[in-house]
Amino acid sequence: MLDDLDRIGPVLAMAGVASLILVWDFLPSGGRLPAARGRPLMVAALLAPLLSVLWSVSLLSRDEDLSALSTFANSVVIDDFALFFFLLFAAIAAAIVLSSQDYAKRFSGYEAEFYALVLFASSAMLLLAASRDLILIFVALELTSICQYILAALQRDERSTEAAVKYLLLGATASAVILYGMAFLFGLTGTTRLVAPAGEPSIASIIAERGGEMQAGLILASVFLITGLGFKMAVVPFQMWVPDVYEGAPTPVAAFLSVASKGAAFAVVLRIFFDGLPDEVASSDWAEVFAVVAAVSMSLGNLFALVQTNIKRLLGYSSIAQAGNFMVGLAAVSAAEGGLSLGASGVIFFVATYALTNLGAFIVVIAISGRTGSDQVADYAGLARRAPWLAGALAFGLVSLTGIPPTAGFVAKVYVFNAAIESDLAWLVVVAVLNSVLSAFYYLRIVRLMFLAEPVSSERLPISPALGLSLAVAVAGIVFVGIVPSPLLNAAKDAAAVFSQ
Repeated sequence: MLDDLDRIGPVLAMAGVASLILVWDFLPSGGRLPAARGRPLMVAALLAPLLSVLWSVSLLSRDEDLSALSTFANSVVIDDFALFFFLLFAAIAAAIVLSSQDYAKRFSGYEAEFYALVLFASSAMLLLAASRDLILIFVALELTSICQYILAALQRDERSTEAAVKYLLLGATASAVILYGMAFLFGLTGTTRLVAPAGEPSIASIIAERGGEMQAGLILASVFLITGLGFKMAVVPFQMWVPDVYEGAPTPVAAFLSVASKGAAFAVVLRIFFDGLPDEVASSDWAEVFAVVAAVSMSLGNLFALVQTNIKRLLGYSSIAQAGNFMVGLAAVSAAEGGLSLGASGVIFFVATYALTNLGAFIVVIAISGRTGSDQVADYAGLARRAPWLAGALAFGLVSLTGIPPTAGFVAKVYVFNAAIESDLAWLVVVAVLNSVLSAFYYLRIVRLMFLAEPVSSERLPISPALGLSLAVAVAGIVFVGIVPSPLLNAAKDAAAVFSQ
């Protein structure tokens, strides 16, 4: 039992600190008293990702075969894939906590709940990445979703409430569809375990033995799962919630949804489809489906982003387009013959670089929104004169999202497009490159506005040291990965290699 708890230590550390924050907030000395308590809350919240990272590094450094580190009756596995996302989600949680110190004051005494919900959602995402059982995946997915529904409404104004209600209703529908798919899989195979040791029943082993007898049922189950998880990934035609939720939710919450939620969705897709259903998904039919979804998501996301005047809506549509780039990697995995690791590592690498890049952009939006109360693109005019550091960081993030060297975004696109070409999806790469050119129109328009237009005000926009630190780390990460991508690339390859074993 202690070994089981030790192996999910990163998850327990995150959830444990979140619980302690809530308990502390209820105490008379800590509950809703002075405004100065915001900093102690932030410091306490930062302990969670720190402990999680240290525990993950401890697991990684042990002289043990990671592929054998399963726990809780093989429902959870601590492999390279899980540890990659443990570190990634912990880093995202730390960045959100650091950059939200000033903005969190808007929550009118609910700062503790904000930090706790971010940490609870992050702990569930860690569990998602390590889960090999459909029941556990669904429970972790719902814990993540419920925390996000509440976070979207935390500002308690009309827009925030509307965003949360839309997110809740559509999210509940998506969860029901996912559950239908899981129920079909259980009915067909008699187990909820995706993978199990030799001799024990699992979805993967039963499909390998009797897949031909249950082809129709497997297709139906896969369709339900792809539909429900398509909502979580925010790909067309399941993207309708994104712009409204991003615009109405508090800016730190929109940032969290744009990177952590999307990363968790793609992690669980890789785990379910390429761990439990590799033979079912690795076909030209599914490759064509994923490729079409990728092309449509990129095109519609970029076209709608062109006309946006609200920067959070613009980044929302941008995230739909970027989800299309993720789908290019999934299409490459399905179309590849013996090249599973390359496409999967492309998706994993893209998830990490997108998190760096989009966090860098959103942290600036958090700072501007917190200081000016406006999310209009027009209010970014002349930002370079009012806050040169913020303008430079945002420009660098937007350039990376466009895919211009020497940034992390450029390396990620080259890598995932190369995987598609090697899988004979050259037409999809052409569509993706054209969409990257199209995205430059709205990304670089903001850059031009910040540096060449007249400022809307002469007021300077100072930022807190915590927000400045998180922004500096994000920008440094974009530069480092853009120039020296091999460490992250190798980590992504190691993480993807678990699907080839």
